[in-house]
Amino acid sequence: MAMKLHGKNFIGSDLSAAGEKTFQAYDPRQGRSLEPAFHETTSAEVQRTMELASRAAPLFRALNAETVAGFLLTIREEILGLGDELIERADAETALGPDRLRSERDRTVNQIKLFAEIVSEGSWVDAIIDPALPDRKPLPRPDIRRMLEPIGPVAVFGASNFPLAFSVAGGDTISAFAARNPVVVKAHPAHPGTSELVATAIVRAAKEKAMPEGVFSMLHSLGTEGSIALATHPDTKAVAFTGSQRAGRALFDAGAARPEPIPVYAEMGSVNPVFVLPGVLKEGTQAISEGLYRSVLLGVGQFCTSPGLIFGVEDEAFRGLVQRLKQMFDEGVPGTMLNSSICKGFAERFKVAAAVAGVDSTVSVRSVDPQRTEARPGLLLTNAATWLKNTELHQEIFGPATVIVGCESDADLVECGRALEGSLTATIHGSPEELAGHRELVDVLGTKAGRLIFNGYPTGVEVGYAMHHGGPYPATTDAKFTSVGATAIYRFARPVCYQNFPEELLPPELRNANERNIWRTVNGRLTRDSL
Repeated sequence: MAMKLHGKNFIGSDLSAAGEKTFQAYDPRQGRSLEPAFHETTSAEVQRTMELASRAAPLFRALNAETVAGFLLTIREEILGLGDELIERADAETALGPDRLRSERDRTVNQIKLFAEIVSEGSWVDAIIDPALPDRKPLPRPDIRRMLEPIGPVAVFGASNFPLAFSVAGGDTISAFAARNPVVVKAHPAHPGTSELVATAIVRAAKEKAMPEGVFSMLHSLGTEGSIALATHPDTKAVAFTGSQRAGRALFDAGAARPEPIPVYAEMGSVNPVFVLPGVLKEGTQAISEGLYRSVLLGVGQFCTSPGLIFGVEDEAFRGLVQRLKQMFDEGVPGTMLNSSICKGFAERFKVAAAVAGVDSTVSVRSVDPQRTEARPGLLLTNAATWLKNTELHQEIFGPATVIVGCESDADLVECGRALEGSLTATIHGSPEELAGHRELVDVLGTKAGRLIFNGYPTGVEVGYAMHHGGPYPATTDAKFTSVGATAIYRFARPVCYQNFPEELLPPELRNANERNIWRTVNGRLTRDSL
């Protein structure tokens, strides 16, 4: 039996609709509003939510790894238990399609399983022990032990383009839970019904596993007031955000301006440059052109890893690649974007870039349906000199478009690489020999991106132990951290050092016996041995 949506805020296990302001979700494919009305949060609700989270923090911190892992796995089962109802509502709110959404749900629940395994294994706490050296001369060394511990309540802001994997139970929430922090989610207003369904699953899991009241809450806010209230509340200890540079920077600035500044981990989009070296094109352009086209248009270009810039040295092979891409974009099928605001923003950004002197544009000849939030694929063509002097061509165009830049030489490729802003990814296509011969370009791109890709495409981010999904500003606000993969947990923990503590008062991970059998660094050596 389908669950009837209520449109209320989740304050711990309670539902609240104190706010008079409401909004509705919108079906971009059908061009109509969706029931029910969702109540925007009030300042009093934010205050009550954060008080609950603050009280839950020490209780959640005290739970053992087995209990926390069990909580995560129960969330996983509750989400799976929502079945097709979750997929149908998400499709109505985003037009992403059932197949894409089922794949995203799989990624979401597999991600939860990964973090449950990380919690159970336990070595992520990075336990370091320097035992006492009482006879050391000229001064004895005290017993010093250090590990990572929870940072406190985390505010998570869902992304518009991933209603499951970067939303209520996405990587930010689950990695914060894994580090034993309460989480308050600010649901994205583009998919509030989807958010409510997943929030219900988390609340059910919290009740079933007897989690502290306030370990999870979810609030609705259409405007900026509720978001800033969350980021600036004194009980909020960290913020995780995925979205636009404008909104991410506003949260970052708010977090930094507090009497007690807090980290704001904002992922804010990326141009994801692709460099196509000459040799690989001489072997044929069809596979590369098709791969680039699919990557640019995947999800109607609404991926933070969509390739927004393509660089190559102007020769016959590169001109063939450009010609093939022009034909493909010319015949490209319009796609329904997530919402009217994103669609409008895409059209405006493309128009600005196309108006730059020295830029040619190709737009799909297919017509769009005015009843739908549709966008036509577009291609912008220019040369290195024009691109270098026009910074509006350096910026992300969020949607089904890319900019192709023709260079005169390998030196131009390097110069363009140096002019790039920070990015999540940078890609090079070529042979291994060409790659070795372009060491300077590789080194430059290593300073610009968090993930370097060889003979692949940036869309598609593996959720695993080695993945880094982050990059220098403006891709993110802190290039040292990732929002995808196992090491995302480190955003929500801080080191605590214990000096000369009685062993029975130490956390289990730091005791001599190594009760959890985790990897620890003892006297500079990685070991599982007891002391």
